[in-house]
Amino acid sequence: MENQNFKNHTRVDPLFHYVLTLFVLGTLVTSLVYFFREWSDGGSVLLACVLFLAAGSILILFVLVRMYALKAQDRAIRAEENLRHFVLTGKLMDSRLSTGQIVALRFAGNKELPALSQRAAEEGMNSKEIKQSINDWRGDYYRI
Repeated sequence: MENQNFKNHTRVDPLFHYVLTLFVLGTLVTSLVYFFREWSDGGSVLLACVLFLAAGSILILFVLVRMYALKAQDRAIRAEENLRHFVLTGKLMDSRLSTGQIVALRFAGNKELPALSQRAAEEGMNSKEIKQSINDWRGDYYRI
């Protein structure tokens, strides 16, 4: 398995991101079309409502499943980085750091992590600024 780094840390799962998304949205649109057809024809509006509610429920489940997985991943990253910072410095990370900042800091090397995490907390750097700072530091490090 390839190590995660700044260039490959985002990942798209085609089955989830494309196929399932298309199916869920298609189900929702189809249920809406069916509802409005039944409404205008005076047909079984109750069945159309039930189908729309079911499609809406599937959409909500689809979103929640993704959100819960990402939250669990963020919590694991926060714990890992807090431990790494503790091993390097003997102190926990600054509590002012947001989850987004800590996720960005995971790409920092052990030599740059303590100083960069302190700077990120003091200056309120966003994740893009932190990642850019890591790239700048690595460029300086490899030029020496």
